[in-house]
Amino acid sequence: MDITEHNRKAWDAESASGSEWATPVNAETIARARVGDWSVVLTPGRAVPRDWFGDLSGKEVLCLGSGGGQQAPVLAAAGAMVTSYDLSENQLAKDRIVAEMHDLPVACIQGDMAQMLAFPEARFDLIFHPISNLFVPDVESVWRECARVINPDGVLLAGFMNPSFFLFDHEEATAIGELTVRHALPYAEPASLEGEAREAWEKSGRPAEFSHSLESQLGGQLAAGFGLTALYEDHWDDEATPLNRYSPMAIATRSVAGMAEGSR
Repeated sequence: MDITEHNRKAWDAESASGSEWATPVNAETIARARVGDWSVVLTPGRAVPRDWFGDLSGKEVLCLGSGGGQQAPVLAAAGAMVTSYDLSENQLAKDRIVAEMHDLPVACIQGDMAQMLAFPEARFDLIFHPISNLFVPDVESVWRECARVINPDGVLLAGFMNPSFFLFDHEEATAIGELTVRHALPYAEPASLEGEAREAWEKSGRPAEFSHSLESQLGGQLAAGFGLTALYEDHWDDEATPLNRYSPMAIATRSVAGMAEGSR
């Protein structure tokens, strides 16, 4: 299976369905952002601390895997020059519509986050990468590409799932109200599924998801030359999974470039 092509089609369909991750911000949100009243998320619900960004005025910002008309237009209204890079053309179309409606500097480019061939080295001052690398089999390739396209003193803001999330079948857990470990880690779709579960996944048209260890998420950033400066955890909601009652679902990190092994 060509995972990249499968996920491109799946996210085009997800975007067309009008899910919460594909609902553009409204005019009021853009107006507030223009006067400094704005927030965006890397994880399901917790706003990113404003001091993680610094002054965005004139900064070149890459919104990586964050199409849908949500974050990129807000950061552009806050003063950044934004490039939105996403696998789904439908998600990019929503960024483009909001940007054109409000005359915002947002360039939209379709592509795979693990191969950002459209960009030269040291292209961006800041990379904003909300939860999306669960749709990529090899997350360390994403961190290496981030290190390549970011300025030597640039900032990487990233959100990702707690790997424990992938131990469970969350549809089953929600239906019966109990958590039972169903999967070993690392989890990879469709390889980790068998029988009826695999058939159901194939019929669903959902994107393929992959767990990534903390070694790959945090250690992968460090190995790529980033230095971790801040971290927080975030919950989702009980309707998404009962696991939310017992553990944070997601992690957000702030890292700075220019911390290769030889410079530490």
